[in-house]
Amino acid sequence: MTQPIDVRRAPARADGVNEHLRTALSLAVSGLPVLPLRVGKVPFGNCRTCARNACGGRPNMKTPGPCTCPAPCHGWAAATTDPRAINSPAWVRAWREAAAVAYHPGGAGLTVVDLDSAEAIAWARASLPATRTVPTTRGEHWLYQGAMQSANAVRPGVDIKSSMQYARWLGPGTGTITALPDVVRALTVKEPATVRPVAVTVPARGGNGQCPHRTPTYLERGLAMAEQRITQARSAVHATVYRTFLAVLSVHGRCGCLTDAHAARLFTAAQAKGESVRHCTDAWTNARTALGM
Repeated sequence: MTQPIDVRRAPARADGVNEHLRTALSLAVSGLPVLPLRVGKVPFGNCRTCARNACGGRPNMKTPGPCTCPAPCHGWAAATTDPRAINSPAWVRAWREAAAVAYHPGGAGLTVVDLDSAEAIAWARASLPATRTVPTTRGEHWLYQGAMQSANAVRPGVDIKSSMQYARWLGPGTGTITALPDVVRALTVKEPATVRPVAVTVPARGGNGQCPHRTPTYLERGLAMAEQRITQARSAVHATVYRTFLAVLSVHGRCGCLTDAHAARLFTAAQAKGESVRHCTDAWTNARTALGM
């Protein structure tokens, strides 16, 4: 979408279909994936076939699919540019009840910076490159070319709507749309977690006080591998942290070579992945309990 869309040019339909459907069809032609919204600016709920994601669902996918339900199900993921779907009987029934038209910005390669207050608008004018703006009930939508992850409350009064999110269509806006700047992308990047010092209990040296490992290099290599395992976790971080703590304690926890400083390194890696101090402590304690320490 490089030029403002003038929905007034959308052709009138002889069957008297409502304005929302006319707008949706016009937007779809321009490349905006659309969907109807109910009163309250919320999508239509899933149909009986798709209730509770019985169909496999698609709300967590980055692009619509694979569900082929003919109804406007699955929130943002129902958004489409297919005029046959938009004009189908199931969708027409929804349009007749709809209170607004929405679109999936990420699906059109767009990002909407939703500014909900005068303070947020003032911040944007001072901090962000000028781009196309659309007046809203409480503020403005700033549109940029380029998709990114969506996030709410990235700062007071500011939401990011792009991938896996929908935005209400409020008109074409004014101004020239510009490329998505790094300053907007940076709004969703979490700052590194502040690592708080924690007191952990390291098992006391057992047996006759002799460490069975030949050199400190063995322990250092094991700790480095454990830190790497936690750092590279892409999912199930909680479980990964626990299993890693368990593995380290099972090998080094009884000989006495593991110190508080070593444990702190593992806690630091876990906290950098977003784990809380409490979860780290619980995982450490649970691992020791599982090993009978």
